[in-house]
Amino acid sequence: MKAIKRNKLARSTIQHFEFADVLTNNITGEKSLHATKIFQPNDIICNFSAVITSHIPTHLTLQVALHQHIVLAPEFLQFTNHSCNPNVFFNTTTYELIALKEIYKGDEITFFYPSTEWNMTQAFVCNCGHKNCLQNIRGAAYLTKESLSNYRLTDFILKMLLQ
Repeated sequence: MKAIKRNKLARSTIQHFEFADVLTNNITGEKSLHATKIFQPNDIICNFSAVITSHIPTHLTLQVALHQHIVLAPEFLQFTNHSCNPNVFFNTTTYELIALKEIYKGDEITFFYPSTEWNMTQAFVCNCGHKNCLQNIRGAAYLTKESLSNYRLTDFILKMLLQ
C-alpha cells in the first residue's frame, strides 16, 4: 500500500472482483484497487475480516489496537493505497469498508493510512497530489489533532488521541 501518482494509460487489470479491479502500473509495478461500480457516501462497500492477527505490524496490516495488527481478508484489499483525500474508511470496529464520498467506476479506492495506524513501520513521502497533502506519512501519532480532525478515524486512533 503506497501513494504514488499514476499514469492511467500505463495500467493493466490483473484481478477482477465483484466491486473492484486490481490494476498494476506497467512501468512501476505498483498495484492499486479501482471501483467497478458506483458507491454513494456511507455505502458499505464490503465486509472484511482478519486472516491473521499479530503484534508485529507490517506495511500490509491494519492496526486495531496498540499491539494488534490484522492481515485483511479479502486479500485484495491490501491494494487499497493511501491518499490525503481518501474515498473509503476501514472501520475496524464493525469490520466494514465504508465509502466516504461518491466513488465512480474506475476511481482508485484509497484510504488515509493514519486513520488506522498510530506509528507506521514504513513512513513515506506522499505523492497523492491533493492540495492539502500532508506529505510525510508516519502515523496518527505524528499529526496534530487539528490535522486529524479532517478525517474519519478508527475507534482505536480516537482512543489514542485521548491519552
